[in-house]
Amino acid sequence: MTKIGFDNEKYLDKQAAAILERVNLFKDKLYLEFGGKLFFDYHASRVLPGFDPNIKIKLLRKLKDKADIILCVAAGDIERKKIRADFGITYDMNVLKLIDDFREWNLDVAGVVITLFDNQPSAVHFKNKLERQGIRTYTHGFTKGYPADIDTIVSDEGYGANSYIETKNKLVIVTAPGPASGKLATCLSQLYHDFKMGLESGYAKFETFPIWNLPLKHPVNIAYEAATADIRDFNMIDPYHLESYGEMTINYNRDVEIFPVIKRILNKITSGASLYKSPTDMGVNKASYGIIRDDIVREASKQEIIRRYFWYNVEYIKGSIDQDTLTRSELLMKNLGLNPEDRKVVLPAREVVSERRSDAMDDTYENLSAAAIELEDGTIVTGKNSCLMDAASSLILNAIKTVAGIPDNIHLLSPNVIESIQQLKGNILGDRPKALNLEETLIALGISATTNPTAQLALDCLKDLAGCEIHFTHIQSPTNEKALRKLRVNVTSDPQFPSKNLFMI
Repeated sequence: MTKIGFDNEKYLDKQAAAILERVNLFKDKLYLEFGGKLFFDYHASRVLPGFDPNIKIKLLRKLKDKADIILCVAAGDIERKKIRADFGITYDMNVLKLIDDFREWNLDVAGVVITLFDNQPSAVHFKNKLERQGIRTYTHGFTKGYPADIDTIVSDEGYGANSYIETKNKLVIVTAPGPASGKLATCLSQLYHDFKMGLESGYAKFETFPIWNLPLKHPVNIAYEAATADIRDFNMIDPYHLESYGEMTINYNRDVEIFPVIKRILNKITSGASLYKSPTDMGVNKASYGIIRDDIVREASKQEIIRRYFWYNVEYIKGSIDQDTLTRSELLMKNLGLNPEDRKVVLPAREVVSERRSDAMDDTYENLSAAAIELEDGTIVTGKNSCLMDAASSLILNAIKTVAGIPDNIHLLSPNVIESIQQLKGNILGDRPKALNLEETLIALGISATTNPTAQLALDCLKDLAGCEIHFTHIQSPTNEKALRKLRVNVTSDPQFPSKNLFMI
């Protein structure tokens, strides 16, 4: 049985009350910078077992009649086609997905802001696409004078040069696909315009991590550092809060470093009426109040740190990150006394390959790959590649057969179906290799289920794999990565390509 360490209802009530309490501190509007992921926050659900990955959107729905939503995306991220790792899509495409997701929850977006805009071709194209779909779109350029010249920043040349975004409600949620998207600048720009119009508005920040009232070295907070090692975030004691209140609280370096600037800007905009003495004061995070089993949360966070270590190793060999990121990830893991093999599925997957190599006629044979999955009841199931299907396909079929109680010698897919697909791939489409990948295998399983009750039984068990842990001995293809994401399994792999063919890589 899955161990639960987090109470969603307790958290939801506490968090909604905290936001409304902050809204009521200001006469006209509160611009609430929403950090982290609004939808599908699987990092939070992994480190806080029981956390609903969509709890934040449920929070917004609870505040629906009181809130407007503004989406920010940096023009530079659009131009360089920055990827959201959890979905495998670019940031501009994620903006479109977010709008669709909001609409599914009956929430409207007041506007999209393309920040740090300097007529980048891809950003201009994206702006045109949005506007022609009837979505209000704004562009904000670089803030003149930022960060040192406060008089210029808080003037018509600075924040005043940005377009004002019309909103109806007292609470305005400002969110984005990822970090460094210009959310803070958008909030402060809106604040400047409001005060020029005689409105008394305020600013606050909502981020789940780091959790300000957990210890600095708590695994939950270390897991946040592991998740952001590539952007060099690290946690620290908030010195401003300690000085002002004599209380130790946790924040991360960027918030602490920029706080003196933000405080001066807020004081300049509000004529010295800013409420905040520390970065912690600006936050409204109540995540710690939902933790009901600290031991479960600690262990889950340690496993996330190991997962991140594997992920960075793969990204390094792909050329996506630098050595410093990889080293920092390893240090975070070692500082907690963790090893890669503490992930239960790592050794079983590697052992399958070792056994196959020892049995092989030629021990230099390179195309051996395997995988292991830990099912919800703790059972470890393995799979390996063959001339018929790849390791991911073999693993998933073996796993659902185990869950369904289907004997190992029962075939879920007809050999004729597999052969037909292979002929299509090899003889007509010219694909190499011809072995079925996971997406093709699942489609074949779905077709087989129409005439084979056993296949249907196995197919029904696919949903039971959500949240299970998987490790591969080799890096997966983009097609397999996409299929595994849809199954909502937690995947890691050793930093080994399945072949020495560069084009395949």
